[in-house]
Amino acid sequence: QVQLVESGGGSVQARGSLRLSCAASGFWYSRACMGWTRQAPGKESEGVARIRSDGTTNYADSVKGRFTISRDNVKRIVYLQMNSLNVEDTAMYYCAVDLYLGCDDSLSTWTNWGQGTQVTVSS
Repeated sequence: QVQLVESGGGSVQARGSLRLSCAASGFWYSRACMGWTRQAPGKESEGVARIRSDGTTNYADSVKGRFTISRDNVKRIVYLQMNSLNVEDTAMYYCAVDLYLGCDDSLSTWTNWGQGTQVTVSS
């Protein structure tokens, strides 16, 4: 079955960096549309970034220029490099995959999610 296991979250001071990783299994990874979403306490889920099988990416406006999504098709891992973090980035971050919805530009269309990893940014 589809499994997405996130790691790399933690606590960091503002302007710091973190790299999240997501190990994927149970589906044809190299052809899958992968991404990250996040949810802060009391807020709706927000799509953060998406990377297609051809390596093209798109990002939420709130993270453009600070976050970078990448993938390793041999290791079946997707990464989210987060730089210049601020307190508004504090959230639970979820790895996500779109297996059959068309992988469009929407950052909110996913079929499966991992359990999440917490990112806390302090000022």
